[in-house]
Formats: sequence, structure tokens, C-alpha cells
Amino acid sequence: MGDANEQMIPASTRWLQDEDAQRVCRVVQDGGHRIYFVGGCVRDALLGLPDSDVDLSTDATPETVMALAKAAGVKAVPTGIDHGTVTLVSGGKPFEITTFRRDVKTDGRRAVVAFSTDITEDARRRDFTMNALYATPDGQVLDPLGGLPDLRAKRLRFIEDAGQRIREDYLRTLRYFRFMAWYGDPEVGPEPDALDAIASNLDGLETLSAERVGQEFKKLLRAPDPAPALALMRQTGVLPVLLPGSDDRWISTLVHFEQALELAPDWLVRLAALGGEGVAGRLRLSRVEAKRLALFQEQGFAGLPLSELAYRHGVEAARGAALLRACLAEELPESAVLETITRAASARFPVSAKDLMPKFKGPELGYEIARLEQIWIASDFSLSRAELLSEAS
Repeated sequence: MGDANEQMIPASTRWLQDEDAQRVCRVVQDGGHRIYFVGGCVRDALLGLPDSDVDLSTDATPETVMALAKAAGVKAVPTGIDHGTVTLVSGGKPFEITTFRRDVKTDGRRAVVAFSTDITEDARRRDFTMNALYATPDGQVLDPLGGLPDLRAKRLRFIEDAGQRIREDYLRTLRYFRFMAWYGDPEVGPEPDALDAIASNLDGLETLSAERVGQEFKKLLRAPDPAPALALMRQTGVLPVLLPGSDDRWISTLVHFEQALELAPDWLVRLAALGGEGVAGRLRLSRVEAKRLALFQEQGFAGLPLSELAYRHGVEAARGAALLRACLAEELPESAVLETITRAASARFPVSAKDLMPKFKGPELGYEIARLEQIWIASDFSLSRAELLSEAS
């Protein structure tokens, strides 16, 4: 095991200073047991990233944790007690505490687990070495499996046998690419045995629910630059299995344009650039997301003038379409285009139905308003109310 003293969590880390988190830790420690922060919150604190969700791990059994909480007057909820997880609520905030576990046997689908008091056994059940880091309540880092050097080098490594880790939960294949996008160094590159294991276990991807796949894709596409990870997904055969008909060739151009224009990335624009068949269903997108994706697919490669798109659907829709059209043309949009989009999105049509009544009514009224609106849009939103009313036939 790595020397616990060699690395400390930065003192400014929110969960180190969080009195509620510390209180929950004291409940377990005062009962004579060990408790650690674990996984993503430790990894992100060491990388100086914003806080992620806090998870805690202990050598105490779930029943012991429940009893200690009760004695200390802290609310305890047996959220996943069969899996060893109890939630303690302090200051209105929930903290999940999971008992150390070890694998008794794995049949390639489901692991049978038993509780353990050994931190190394618990670490070996996790997915990647950079996620198998623990920290004491006062911020000392414990590294049972040598994950710190990997984290420092931005090297993503499965714990022990990559194939076995994947077969325990096929979602780990997608997690691998998401972590590559967020935490990997493209210069370091992937481990060949990891890619082999992924390519050899493609069948398992079919067993994953659309919901879980969608959540991972969303996180992956929100990374600053998902292009290298998506290229690896294509090369290993993962992308065609999950999104048949998709193509990642425009992603790096799109990312380049976003950065050049200093635009915040929109994961749905990136998804539209990827393309594919039945994407909304395969990723179980929400109604709102599916609608936005359909708009980008319809308008992203041809369609309404960008100013009209901005006026009718807002800034984000028109910006997304501008970027997609730019990828197709292989040419960076000019900043004037973005200014036009912003201006058009805030334009307000100066004529109301009342202005045209009683001269027009019923369907004719609707038709005339639409006709005048089209004239106004064509004038680059410049015609006044008086000028438009003089056009009314």
C-alpha cells in the first residue's frame, strides 16, 4: 500500500471542511471503525476540479452503521442495505456509506459479494485505478492499488484484468471512453490491453439499458474535447454497436470551431454531428432533448436562414446550426454571423392581430400576419410597424 502521508487532499476541498460530512465520519469513527472518502470525490479533489458527489466507505457492516447513527441521533436510511449501502442524513444532506466488499465469485455477469474489513479487497472491485483512491476524514490519501501515479500521468487503467472488469458491468466500456475524454492525456494514449478487452466484449453492450447508455453518452459529449475518445470508440467497434450509422469525422472540427469562437459546447449539437439511426430512442433522450436534437438535424446542414432560425427558435438553436453548417463547409463562421444571430433572437415583430382587425378576420387574419412577418424577416427585421401596415393588402 502507498504511504498515506505522501499525499494530502487540498485543504480548500469543500467536503473536508463540510461539518455535516465530518459529523457523519465521527459517528462511525467514535464507534471504533474506519471510514474514508472514496472514488470520484478524492480523484477530483486531487486534480483540483470542482467537487463531485461524496461517497464514503467503511469497514463497519451496514447494521453497525445504522446502530451507531441511531445512538448518535443521526437519521439513517437503509437505501441499499443488501449491497452494503446506508445513507446517513446530516444537515439535510444525504451521505452514502458503503461497507467494504470483496468478490466471492463472478460469473461474468453478476458478482456475488461479501462484506470485508480489508481496504485492498474493496479497491480491487472498482473499475479504474484512479477511482480506487481513499481519503481519511482529515484528508490523508490512501492508495491501495497504485492509482496515484496513474492519476498524475492522466493514464486510465482498469484494475487488474480489464476483460474481467468489463464483464462485471458492461457499462464500464462506456465509462472507459468517458474517463478518457475527461481525465486521460491523449499523449499518453490508451492501454492496448484495455482496447483489446473492450473489442472482445462488444456483445455485452447489447444488454445495457438505453437509459444508462444515454447518461454516459451525455457525460462523454460534455467533455472539453470528446473527439479522441469517440475515435477510439469507432476503432474498437463500440460506436457502431451503440449508434449504428453514426460518424465521428466532424467532431474534432466542431470542437475546434467552438473553441475558436469561444462558445460553450452543447452536447446535443455534438450528438447531431455524430448522427446515426434512431438516436433519441437508443439514448432514451427526454422529450425536450429529442426535440432539440431533431431541430439540429433538420436545420444543421441546410434549412432556414440563420437569422430567421434565431428569431423563431432562439440563440442556442441558431448557433448550433451555424456550427454544423460550418463543419459541412469546412469553414469557421464569421463573428458577424454570431452577432446577427444574437440580434435576430431578440427581435420582436411589431404588428399584432389587433392592428389588422376588423379588415382581416379568421383564416385570412392568420395568413396576413404570417405574410407580413415574412416580409419583416426578409427586411432583416428593419421595417417598422407603420411600414408593415402600409404593406397590408
